Amino acid sequence: MIDTAPSCTAASIDTVNAASPESGTSSCTNRHQGSDSASLDLVVRDRRLVATDMLLLHLQLADGGELPAYEPGAHLTLHLKEGFERRYSLLVPHESSRTRYVICVKLEAGGRGGSRHIHSNLLQGSSVRVSPPDNYFPLEEDAALSVFIAGGIGITPVLCMAARLQALGHPWELHYAARSHQYALPLEGYGLAPERVRQYFDDRAEKVGMEAILTTAPQGSHFYCCGPQGMLDAYKRAAAHLPASVVHFESFGAADMAAPSESMTVKLARDGRVFHVPASQSILDCLRAGGVELPFSCRQGVCGACETRIVAGLPEHRDMVLSEAERKANRTMMICCSRSQGGELVLDL
Repeated sequence: MIDTAPSCTAASIDTVNAASPESGTSSCTNRHQGSDSASLDLVVRDRRLVATDMLLLHLQLADGGELPAYEPGAHLTLHLKEGFERRYSLLVPHESSRTRYVICVKLEAGGRGGSRHIHSNLLQGSSVRVSPPDNYFPLEEDAALSVFIAGGIGITPVLCMAARLQALGHPWELHYAARSHQYALPLEGYGLAPERVRQYFDDRAEKVGMEAILTTAPQGSHFYCCGPQGMLDAYKRAAAHLPASVVHFESFGAADMAAPSESMTVKLARDGRVFHVPASQSILDCLRAGGVELPFSCRQGVCGACETRIVAGLPEHRDMVLSEAERKANRTMMICCSRSQGGELVLDL
């Protein structure tokens, strides 16, 4: 999706004084492979509202053939008309859904139009182009216990994970919070053991006891959280004492997208062009408007597709991908959301 924003300006420079890129280093690196695979044209075989503003879609090939495999936590990227691109987690493990992809799309009244387009236009029998599944939120299947914490539409990736572990006979538990029963995705029909699921509803003043959940789990447990930013912040605070290797999360919105911004200057180390990026525009959108071809997906700092190496300058990291150690190292940044802390940024492009 290309948002309307003031255009940026690029000035050509004859001499490039920035350090040359390291030999063999790519200008942008995808943390997970799969985004370059050939796209698929799928048909909406079934669609139904399963809760308030939640639309469940079953997508299949026209001939009903088997679809590319995926692991729990994976998502589809839908390429919609009018330039919209949106990612949606797959709800059902591939082993029990080889000929269909099942996703759930929440209507976001304050969004940028992607979910509204899907609710209004992806009718039964209509077609949609998708990129094959990719996974930025993988499951560790051999954990002593897998603890899932989800809020709202954040249930979608962990539902697939829990169903997979249930089928394998591995231990898991799920804590699912929603505004009310009417806004919660129904969990029946996914083969989950009900005694392993606890639900919390805001209209009943029920809250997830994050610290208790994370401190009482047995040694060797892995933890997964997907939900709104407030839930993720509480989760990360409660998990601060745990090894980073057992703490997993995925956001459906970037942490600092609404933070105040200032204009900045970005220089491309490879050809010397300088871009003046307005406060209201991302580096990604500015460079693309200037003709620079770049990989991207979520545009919200949650997928890692636009990760770009920094040659010089100090970035202000606003993504949900880099660890604290990676942020301090300042070797790469997500140019869809992160900015400069002041002064010129020189990127390996």
